[in-house]
Amino acid sequence: MAAGRDDFVIAFRSAFLKKKDKQKFSLLTLIFLSIFVIILGNFNFEIIKIIKTGINEVIYRSSFFVSIPENKIKKINIQFKDHMKLYKNYKNGQLELESLKQKKLSNDFLILENRKLRNLIDESINSDEIFAKVIIDKDSPYLKSAVLNKGTKDNVKIGMAVVDGIYLVGKVIEVNYTNSRVLLLSDLNSKIPVLLEPVGIQAVASGTGKNDGLVEYTKNDYKNKIESEEIIVYTSGLGGLFKSGMPVGKIFKEKINKINFFSDFKQLDYVKIISYNIEGIN
Repeated sequence: MAAGRDDFVIAFRSAFLKKKDKQKFSLLTLIFLSIFVIILGNFNFEIIKIIKTGINEVIYRSSFFVSIPENKIKKINIQFKDHMKLYKNYKNGQLELESLKQKKLSNDFLILENRKLRNLIDESINSDEIFAKVIIDKDSPYLKSAVLNKGTKDNVKIGMAVVDGIYLVGKVIEVNYTNSRVLLLSDLNSKIPVLLEPVGIQAVASGTGKNDGLVEYTKNDYKNKIESEEIIVYTSGLGGLFKSGMPVGKIFKEKINKINFFSDFKQLDYVKIISYNIEGIN
């Protein structure tokens, strides 16, 4: 058994040594062949020229084919880098565009706010009107009111009228140092004396808890006097609560008891606070 193993080892070593000898022989053969070709290349033999040309052609062709995968990989790498650069520029552009959009929205909002303030200031010149911003809108089934950012420090008092442009929207019912609360005309507890024109009928406008009002306490011939398609509702000035002639809303002929207020109380932003007594505006 041991003898067989030794024979196998000896045979393997012999084969390995023979292989090494073959490799050495091949290398030496190539070296001598190269030297021989170089020496012959100094002579102008036609056969040598043809062989050199053939060898160069094989080398050039082989180099070309070998370089194809490398060039392909380089091209793919360059394209990938260009793609990543374009994607990065795209993302940066998107971020810049979004930032510009936000700035534009902010600027548009400031322009609108400035325009509203200018209009209010222009309307309030040479008067004691106080313009204010609605900061809280309390909207519930039973309470329709708004909180303004003006209070006793701004000479706001209970009972002062609040208007949206020229349209009456309510009156001040509570005042604190820095803010005040307005009872809107649409509140269920709101009742103001009004005048219906052009029929010239005195009435009371009551809130309904919605964005409209009702005409109450009119004469029996009220419906018979309506000939025009719509009636304009103004404050009558009775009781000295509000000055007369302030527009409130309008009534359409098909629904003669319903007052459509001129102002949308859910969209109030800036308003004016004014005071009125028998002698005029304070």
